[in-house]
Amino acid sequence: MSGRVPTVLYVDDEEMARKYFARAVENEFAVLTAPGVDEALEILAQPDSDIDVLVTDYRMPGRVGGELLRQVERDYPHLVRILVTAYADKDVLLETINGGDIFRILEKPLDTGVVRDALRLASENARERAMRRQSLLAIEETVAFLAHELNTPLATIANFARNIQRRMQGQAEDNGLPLRADIGNAAAHMNDNARYCLSVLASFVESVKRASAVPAPRPGGNMAQQMVGALLDVYPLAPGQRDIIEVVAQGDFAVRASPNCVALVLSSLLSNALRALQGHPAPRIRITVGVADRPYIIVEDNGPGIAPALLNRLLLDPVSMHGSEGGSGWGLIFCNRVMQSFGGHLRVQSEQGCSTTVTMNFPDLEKERA
Repeated sequence: MSGRVPTVLYVDDEEMARKYFARAVENEFAVLTAPGVDEALEILAQPDSDIDVLVTDYRMPGRVGGELLRQVERDYPHLVRILVTAYADKDVLLETINGGDIFRILEKPLDTGVVRDALRLASENARERAMRRQSLLAIEETVAFLAHELNTPLATIANFARNIQRRMQGQAEDNGLPLRADIGNAAAHMNDNARYCLSVLASFVESVKRASAVPAPRPGGNMAQQMVGALLDVYPLAPGQRDIIEVVAQGDFAVRASPNCVALVLSSLLSNALRALQGHPAPRIRITVGVADRPYIIVEDNGPGIAPALLNRLLLDPVSMHGSEGGSGWGLIFCNRVMQSFGGHLRVQSEQGCSTTVTMNFPDLEKERA
């Protein structure tokens, strides 16, 4: 939620109360208002609804605020909920406590200072909830990709193993040489597939660590420019690092497929670029978002570049951009597989001693819509 104004939905059947609330906090929060429970639920159900905090009066004609709180707890559990009441009696409080997770209870007449303080705390709580929720979504997407990606190589290993077992059981009928050749060939394929599985698993472990330490960016409608901005908001940049990062907008597009996995790939590319620039006297990173023949996000750094021998292996073998086992971020082969899973791909270019450019190529917009 960093980088944008928190949005509050205030529900009260009294028009003057709604106007007073909006005027009291509108210079610090974006305020939407509704005169009742049904109208509030209509606002929350809108596809572009991006509300962080719900503040509702308790006593209203028809459905009371307690009903709204219970439904919101069920359908929108990420919202932070505040109750406003002029009736601080035991029955109201008991019903409220039993009806849902209430962040604060405010009494009428509302005190502007108290309301502002409560909304600031509620907004911070909403930000933390959103980050946890987005991290869980990112892990969920990654687990789904992990299961899909491991299935084929593991099935291949199992198939080779069964074939070897069958051949070994019938080896008396062989002259020995063909069997040894088949076993050698199978062992090579099994080794390659096993190495890839290990790389994928290591990448998944890294993604879980990143989701804990670096909350996955909140895509904000899944637009590419917003995704880049959200990443820079939550990435743990060291002092001065934000100043070396330039964002260039040459166009924008919606990231429709696996946005959380895409965000983690983007996070990995930024991590690699920052690592490459350690100790550089004048580091620079440029992130470009645009649409040409197809949508793209480019991450470019002016670091030492990548050795040609390593560059040729990056998208073929499970190695890091720095040729080390302890490299930060995901192996480029895994990042490329994430992009390929929805019709995109990575392109890595480097001029040794000068720069490295990684392009995230997305599917053609027309093809993606089809």
